[in-house]
Amino acid sequence: MIVMKRYQVFTVMLLIVMVQSGLVRETLGHPCGRTFLSALIQLVPCRPSVAPFSTLRPNELCCAAIKALGQPCLCVLAKGPPIVGVDRTLALHLPGKCSANFPPCEVLK
Repeated sequence: MIVMKRYQVFTVMLLIVMVQSGLVRETLGHPCGRTFLSALIQLVPCRPSVAPFSTLRPNELCCAAIKALGQPCLCVLAKGPPIVGVDRTLALHLPGKCSANFPPCEVLK
């Protein structure tokens, strides 16, 4: 029997949604396009901080991932389709909470 941890289940579900929505194909023209899925996987430590109604601050692993990915990749993720279980407003505040000092993304509505 295969035993998976919560974050592994979340990652697998997220990848399935991304592939089925065609988001992988849409991002290939962007500088982060080839690393889009790995960017999402790197942000798994941020999951507790971006869950709807969460009051948790991002942990050290989350902040390290935010800083490593940089503003352009985070904006690609922010402008993508909604991700189940992720509050986009909380996600957009992660760089500030992690002292990354990125300019804000202009989210398309």
